[in-house]
Amino acid sequence: MSEPRPSDRHDASESDDTFAEIVDEATQRDPDLAVIEAGSRTLRTASGPVPGDEVPARPADPEVDKALRAVEQELAGRWGETKLEPSVARIAALMDVLGEPQHAYPSIHITGTNGKTSTARMIEALLGAFDLRTGRYTSPHVQSITERISLDGSPMDPERFIETYQDIKPYVEMVDAQQPYRLSFFEVLTGMAYAAFADAPVDVAVVEVGMGGRWDATNVIDASVAVVTPISLDHTDRLGTTPAEIAGEKAGVIKQDATVILAQQPVDAAQVMLKKAVEVDATVAREGMEFGIVSREIAVGGQLLTLRGLGGEYEEIFLPLYGAHQAHNAAVALSAVEAFFGIGAEQPGSLDHDTIRRAFASVRSPGRLEVVRSSPTVVLDAAHNPAGARATAEGLSEAFGFSRLIGVVGASDDKDVRGLLEAFEPIFAEVVITQNSTARAMNADALAAIAVEVFGGDRVQVEPRLDDALEAAITLAEEENEYAGAGVLVTGSVITVGEARLLLGRH
Repeated sequence: MSEPRPSDRHDASESDDTFAEIVDEATQRDPDLAVIEAGSRTLRTASGPVPGDEVPARPADPEVDKALRAVEQELAGRWGETKLEPSVARIAALMDVLGEPQHAYPSIHITGTNGKTSTARMIEALLGAFDLRTGRYTSPHVQSITERISLDGSPMDPERFIETYQDIKPYVEMVDAQQPYRLSFFEVLTGMAYAAFADAPVDVAVVEVGMGGRWDATNVIDASVAVVTPISLDHTDRLGTTPAEIAGEKAGVIKQDATVILAQQPVDAAQVMLKKAVEVDATVAREGMEFGIVSREIAVGGQLLTLRGLGGEYEEIFLPLYGAHQAHNAAVALSAVEAFFGIGAEQPGSLDHDTIRRAFASVRSPGRLEVVRSSPTVVLDAAHNPAGARATAEGLSEAFGFSRLIGVVGASDDKDVRGLLEAFEPIFAEVVITQNSTARAMNADALAAIAVEVFGGDRVQVEPRLDDALEAAITLAEEENEYAGAGVLVTGSVITVGEARLLLGRH
């Protein structure tokens, strides 16, 4: 295992001098972001320009950027997303003083362990293709906080985001004064989303839970369609240590007389979900029974699917995402939209096939087996638990066929990092251990100690600074004359992936 290089040590090389100069120029900016963006400029010098991207960059207007940073700073002063008191009392109080905006539109509520954001994006695309105005609320964000609240498929623009925060701020402070605990970061953002959707107004909201379901802040909506993506072990300190216990928390999103779209689940988790559905007279559609994948073929840039929905088969669907797990997400998303329109229950027949094809062909999911650079190919994936890592490893092996794959892994401190690393061990020739810039990041040395146990010392390198880790991985991928067939996978955390996107110029 190579020795870690201290993050403040610089060689006399031209690239390090350039990096230092760029950081010095950005001294008035957020320190962490300054370092990340400086690194992105030096890395782009070697990799060349990259195409445009739908994930928003910082606002170009300095005054708007300053105002957005002020909002971010105020939100950061609240409880973070991993510190919570399991209750919907505070968010319910906020909804009350705001006039119950969450009831101004129908909604689709998505819970599960993996695949929620990609499924939400697919549902959003399908609804938009049928000329419905959509609001989408997902978490966490990849690069910009504004990604969390989308209108008509696009992140809320910074000016509107700031305005929405300022509009609800007096009501937030009113609730803060009345409650034992202040509203958390996530609760305030949830309030912003629901208020923005009512103000737009949207025809339908697509809402992803933050954690669990029963006491999640999003669970003040009465969704007519509840979606449950695959359940596995994650957030075990909060949700339970078995799939059944976790399912018990996530089943809280299933409301009276709703339709439940149930992805393939562990048997004990499925039993919990079905029991809850019976208790509230909900209708259940199960993947593999009422809907599913008929066929799947690898295609250039994605995969070609035939899906069976609640209203029949949909052929020749091109999905520009990699991995069997994304095909399963597509089947779930299609059935959720069919259920929303009443297909398979109130009315027979299917949705327009050409519209379905156009919608799926437009889907993007940043940070999910996303290619951000070539020669060598660099892929980003936000897998952060063992089940997600296994799906990523399978999808990567299926779609890319690298002759040599180097991993860059930076994980959060509260995750099953051993299970994550074990899932990637069969496909990584070597792994570069690093850490992202947040307080939640697992220390690179601590993560490396576990990596050595999984991979062996000769396959592990440590670079605590992410820009150094990317450069080291790219160098390793280019060794042994395997330039064209080698690749790099950056993974372990949504935050790590977001910072890597910025470093590699994906704005």
